[in-house]
Amino acid sequence: MKRKVLAIVLCLCLTTAMLTACGTKTTSTDGGKVIKIGVFEPQTGENGGGGFQEVLGMRYANKVYPTVEINGDTYQIELVEVDNKSDKTEAVSAAQSLISSGVKVVLGSYGSGVSIAAGDFFADANIPAIGASCTNPQVTLGNDFYFRVCFLDPFQGTVMANYAFQENAKTAAVITQLGDDYSSGLGNYFVEAFTKLAGEGSIVSEEQFQTNQTDFKAILTNVKAANPDVLFAPSSIATAPLIIQQARELGITCPIMAGDTWENSTIIENAGEFAEGIVLSTFFDEADPANDEAASFVTGFKTYLKENKQSEIIPAVSALGYDAYLCAIEAIKQANSTDSKEIRDALVNVQIDGVTGAISFDENGDAKKDMAFIKTVKDGAFEFLKTVTVE
Repeated sequence: MKRKVLAIVLCLCLTTAMLTACGTKTTSTDGGKVIKIGVFEPQTGENGGGGFQEVLGMRYANKVYPTVEINGDTYQIELVEVDNKSDKTEAVSAAQSLISSGVKVVLGSYGSGVSIAAGDFFADANIPAIGASCTNPQVTLGNDFYFRVCFLDPFQGTVMANYAFQENAKTAAVITQLGDDYSSGLGNYFVEAFTKLAGEGSIVSEEQFQTNQTDFKAILTNVKAANPDVLFAPSSIATAPLIIQQARELGITCPIMAGDTWENSTIIENAGEFAEGIVLSTFFDEADPANDEAASFVTGFKTYLKENKQSEIIPAVSALGYDAYLCAIEAIKQANSTDSKEIRDALVNVQIDGVTGAISFDENGDAKKDMAFIKTVKDGAFEFLKTVTVE
């Protein structure tokens, strides 16, 4: 009997300890008040490079704005980072870890697939999430707790189709990653928009590849045989250099285009001379800051990147990560509360002048944005070509 009683007592103690560990703490070890913001990003896996760039923008925002006023009290903002590992199954575990840690808002993720996988878990916990660069419409659709600060893939696909058509492309080939929400979604929107512009039959080749595939010669041989005027190949940072190099080595000479994920200096480093002339759409251009916040960000973040031994070229996703953080603290201010549901309700009416321009949200939680930046690679560096606005 004594053993049974002891076992019950131990179980109760363990349960109490677990609840205490998982509960929401509003004080730090030095007695100050704390509010936690979750960082839900891939720092490893296929999208680890882009995810880390997004994290850097969030960390820098936390450095610039480390506190927030709530009900007359100053709260230290603590970032709680988890690695969703670019994987939908791992994303669920990462999301649950953030929920258990007591975060009041979540930022991320780079990669629409992991954002979609985690979305219902954040909603069920009444915790608002603010995506930075997750562009697939399904991220926010039907989820009142997911917001984002980037434009969407239907817009991005239309922008790139319009650009290709304006550059006299009459036919196009499209390569996408099987099972990847971002790649397949963006590819489909490009096909739809380009077909409307150039007519039926203008998409002369549609190819798909598997996750972690490294040899693209078979599908690129099909593309070459179709002889398109342009190749649209939205893909990850890891995959892009392989597609670009193998396409050029096979003698594909047409312009190669993609979306926002390709604005990453490692693609140029890994593809080398083969990266010359690629074209992509993106969210931000450091040479043309939109406002005072953007100008201050460009100067300060370059110093921050240098201090952290990173390339001083500012990725657009870092700027978006910064803006997602700004939206979070503005919502906390407007809610004047640490209650996550009240913060979510405040987010609906948030309006800020962010690094990537003015941001407010529509009825789906999507940022009201109508401009994309088109860039190319010239002499081993990204170069701005033009802005494209869609009404």
